[in-house]
Amino acid sequence: MPSPPPPHDPSKANTIHVIQGSFKTSGDPDAIMMTILGSCVSACIWDDVAQVGGMNHFLLANEPDKCAEGYRHGLHAMELLINDLLKIGAQRHRLKAKVFGGAMMQNRFGRIGKANAEFALHFLKAEDIPVLAQSLGGTMARRVRFWPTTGFAQQRLLPEDDAPQVSQSPQFSQDITLFKD
Repeated sequence: MPSPPPPHDPSKANTIHVIQGSFKTSGDPDAIMMTILGSCVSACIWDDVAQVGGMNHFLLANEPDKCAEGYRHGLHAMELLINDLLKIGAQRHRLKAKVFGGAMMQNRFGRIGKANAEFALHFLKAEDIPVLAQSLGGTMARRVRFWPTTGFAQQRLLPEDDAPQVSQSPQFSQDITLFKD
């Protein structure tokens, strides 16, 4: 069953921008996390009982040995997000996820988007965190909004004039709401 839309009172909204290579967590009912993705992937993970959640934004699936910027890589980004959620009250067995991104933005980036998407899904399965919705792949960038206390998420595919695209469609799930600015 999809999460109900959050009450929307723009005057109370606390927008939290999640930039490349970072993660954020919150238990603020007025928080809305937002990011823009191309070949990068964001995992939106939450515990609806504790009413806490968070979002990460990683650039590369695999982490090279002894990389000073490990936070940009999938494994580190996922572990940091989950550990911070546990610190603010989440219980591991109640975590749920929605995953976005992994587009093939340009041929010069090769399979980075696909590798990022495959990594995220494999990691969450291995950690026994159910993925309730996903929008992965394709050739268009996405703007994603996530309400961390409820797990509600929205995405907007960015038009050609905002982001490069090739000629495939992303996969969609039923519990993702598209929005327009």
